[in-house]
Amino acid sequence: MGNGVTDVATMDDIAKRLGISKGTVSKAFSGAGDVSEAMRRSVLETAVELGYTRQVRGWEAPRLCVFIENVAYARPEDFGWGLVTGFRKLAEPDGWQVDLVPLSDELQRQYRYDAYMLRHNYQGGFFLGNTLSDPWTSEFRTCRTPTVLLDNHNQYNPQVTQVGIDNDEAMESAVRDLTQLGHRRIGYLSPGLGSYIYQERCRAFFRALRIHHLEDDRELAGHSDDLNQCLEVHLPRLLERGCTAIQCSHDLLAREVLLRCLALGKAVPGDVSILGIDDLPVCRELTPTLSSIRQDRTELGKSAYYALNSQIHHVHISCLKLHSELILRGSVGQRQAAP
Repeated sequence: MGNGVTDVATMDDIAKRLGISKGTVSKAFSGAGDVSEAMRRSVLETAVELGYTRQVRGWEAPRLCVFIENVAYARPEDFGWGLVTGFRKLAEPDGWQVDLVPLSDELQRQYRYDAYMLRHNYQGGFFLGNTLSDPWTSEFRTCRTPTVLLDNHNQYNPQVTQVGIDNDEAMESAVRDLTQLGHRRIGYLSPGLGSYIYQERCRAFFRALRIHHLEDDRELAGHSDDLNQCLEVHLPRLLERGCTAIQCSHDLLAREVLLRCLALGKAVPGDVSILGIDDLPVCRELTPTLSSIRQDRTELGKSAYYALNSQIHHVHISCLKLHSELILRGSVGQRQAAP
């Protein structure tokens, strides 16, 4: 477990750089009301620039932060539940206080990332659901705070670790099983490609098609953040192009695709096989039950803590990839011969 370590820089150094008293610097860190927000921000950003690190007092538990954006986590059936639970299962017995913070654009624009972490005395951060357009995303290239990103990648900074499943392995497994069932035209549906994970899964899907010597025409994929466009434009187009199987980027989209296919009079899996990713509880509640690529979210959360704790102890891990498991259920079947 990591404790706060005093760096070479001190409060006196910060005060000297800004031309203010050490007492004002201390008040800025403590959140005292008689220090303006502009001064507090200036103190924090100067502290980051100088490499200052706050100490953890003997009576305080050291703190980690889990930032959550675009991910449901409040209920056991939610995608984020297992991730948060796994992280806390290892972190809290090690003596860490774990705070869950909803991540918004407003919060990210208020402070730079390192300054925010210093202000709240967080030793490290774990991010769920952040996107490529988030204000802090560009800062991960140079941040000094130990950081773990779920399904996001930063190749430039040794302080940042990516955690996720091996998407190449996952997609190759799904396409391999579909080809063994006779499917030769396989489509792909996902939200828009505004996040690293959706770009990565799309890339892995087309790589798997090439491995199995299948057509990898980009017209076999549809992407939109508008669910109606996915269901009313892209899905019919894939069906018209003769796709007999559709891989979706996540289970909630796959559920909607399955229900829309049934509403269109398509037999699932007789006319079209459908797969998702995540293996959420909803997969077992549908008729037919939904096939999915299972990622163990509790183990991913534990891996995130392992990586973050390693970063805090100056063991820099670039990427941790976990194996996934293909779960075939009622929504996938043998390709039917054309009449």
